[in-house]
Parts: sequence; C-alpha cells; structure tokens
Amino acid sequence: MRAFLEALRLQRWDDHRYYHHSRINQTLHLVSALSFLYAYAMLFTDPVKAALVGWLVSMMTRQVGHFFFEPKGYDEVNDASHEYKEEVKVGYNLQRKIVLLAIWALSPAVLFIDSTLLGVFPAAGADGSLGNAEFVRRTGLIWLGLGAGGLLFRTVHLFFLRDVQTGLVWLTKILTDPFHDVKLYHRAPLYLLRGQLIDPMRSHS
Repeated sequence: MRAFLEALRLQRWDDHRYYHHSRINQTLHLVSALSFLYAYAMLFTDPVKAALVGWLVSMMTRQVGHFFFEPKGYDEVNDASHEYKEEVKVGYNLQRKIVLLAIWALSPAVLFIDSTLLGVFPAAGADGSLGNAEFVRRTGLIWLGLGAGGLLFRTVHLFFLRDVQTGLVWLTKILTDPFHDVKLYHRAPLYLLRGQLIDPMRSHS
C-alpha cells in the first residue's frame, strides 16, 4: 500500500508540474472538478444527467484549459520539451485526447444510423424516430459508457505498457482528481485576478 500511495503521489505531482502551469488552466480545472463532483453525486440518482454534465461541462472546461491556455513551448521549470512530456504522459496526452474527443463528438450520430444501438436500446416509436428527450437520454447513456470504457481501456493498456500497479494508480488518480484539483487549484482564480497568468511552480507535492 505504501508503494501504491507513493506512486499515486508521483503521478499527481508529474501531472501538476508538467501540465498545469497556466492559472487559466488551473481555474478551468477548478470549475471542472466542482462540476465533476456534482456529476459524481448525480450518478446514483440520474446517470444521464451525470454523463451530460461530466462531458459537456467537466470535460470541456478541462480540455479547453489544456489545448488553448497551457504553454506548449520548452518547459524551463522542469527542463523538458513539450514533445518529451507528451511522450512520457501516463494517461491521455493531447493526441490521445483528440481521438477520444472525436469519438465523443461523433458518437450521437450512431443513433441516426441505428436508434437501438444494435439492440441495446428499445426500438423507436411507430414512425421510427426518437423524440428530443429520448435522443438526449440515449446520448447521455452512450457518453456514460464511453467514459467508463475510456478509463478501463487506458488502465488495461497501461498494464501491458508499464505494469498493473501503474494502471491501477492512474485509474485511482483519475477518479480522485476532482477532489485533489479542488484542494490544489482553489486559489487559482485569486491568483488570476491578481494578474498572475503562470504559476511559478515553487511548491512541491
């Protein structure tokens, strides 16, 4: 257990120091984390709403921060190039995120081809079309499955690329990131209001 917790601490620290220099990105991660916590709570009573909030709010704010506000040049603080950081990224680097987000964006189109999703959902009404509410509900369930599948795929992938512990540590990190991000970035909006756009990264995990 001690080795697991130490590996979790190191993955969290590497993620912070490599990928969260921008105070705008940190602030967006705070918004993402809070909405993810709401989605976690809704998962037990309204999984469709949880999926819609998780993808449309939590994931979008998080990825906007990474794609548009995080510096992509040479990382002087960590003496590492952007290319190196992308190569050693344990989880989804930017290239993998593009693939995942493309699948997410295109997945509702499957319902236009087969509204039952190969029999997963019941047949549509007599006219063969879905109402707006049912389309949204089925889209939410597809996104819920995509989120779970994306987590499990990368976890098992890491079993083979690295080892079982690395995969399980990454899965634990992802699932607990909303709690940790609130703790880590709750002051980011204040720094941003003071005009600090880049975290000097003086503190350590």
